[in-house]
Amino acid sequence: MGVTKKILVTGANKGIGLAVCEALLESYSETFVFLGCRDRNLGNRAIEAIIQRNPRAEHHIALVEIDVTNESSVQMAADEINKHDASGEPNLYGIVNNAGIARSDKGPQDIIEVNTKGPKRVIDCLFSILQPKNGRVVNVTSASGPNFLSRCDKFICKILTNENVSWDEINKLCSDFLEKYDNATTSVKAQLVDEVYGFSKACTNALTMNQAKLYPNLIINACTPGFIETDMTRPMALRNGRTPAEMGMKQTHDGVHSILFLLMEHRVGSGFYFGSDCLRSPLDCYRAPGEPEYTGP
Repeated sequence: MGVTKKILVTGANKGIGLAVCEALLESYSETFVFLGCRDRNLGNRAIEAIIQRNPRAEHHIALVEIDVTNESSVQMAADEINKHDASGEPNLYGIVNNAGIARSDKGPQDIIEVNTKGPKRVIDCLFSILQPKNGRVVNVTSASGPNFLSRCDKFICKILTNENVSWDEINKLCSDFLEKYDNATTSVKAQLVDEVYGFSKACTNALTMNQAKLYPNLIINACTPGFIETDMTRPMALRNGRTPAEMGMKQTHDGVHSILFLLMEHRVGSGFYFGSDCLRSPLDCYRAPGEPEYTGP
């Protein structure tokens, strides 16, 4: 079967992003993967490792440098992807907005720039090369988003669960969060640092609803990969004096199921948030895998 689905995965040189690239190439012969990452050397090493494990992938993968915090970098990535098709028609089937960070020495702003504003930059720049009738976008978020909303200020929760939420509203909440951090005492700053990851993922779930309204011909959803052992979660186990397995973390190959489901299944709807078991989940409270699917608005 010829290549029919070209898919960009951001933050793909390691962790869940790398596992998604490998799973696509292993299980879907019709895919071509653009492995997106900030560092060309790390990206090339990741591709070499993929090809070593799966030699058939050699002609189905290419490196794309992309820093989702930099609009020029995202636009250059879009231009590079577009060059892979001489027809001049939109040639990208899917985007997996996987790039994310949990902590930064510079404070909450970096986390919001990557986790929330990054996916917006990506779709803003790549929309013109997404296939207009069946293109797909998967925003990889986290159960930390619903967990944050379950205990946050009701005003914030109301905005971020409104299916008609605007980007201006989301962006204003981000600005308010950062302003609160800048003016906070040391103890409150520490609390906000702990909260910003969940806040940023809740904002991205809301962004997903917004994007689905703006681009009704595309299928755009968010999902959690589950509690997976990565560079972001491993320090959590270390702080608790336990191994990742003792904390209940699964391996990276276990974190691809909901992402692949949203990329490849025919009937998934658009503008929703899914659990790691590929079932719809609420935005404002945690639904554990195996619990009944959320059927609300």
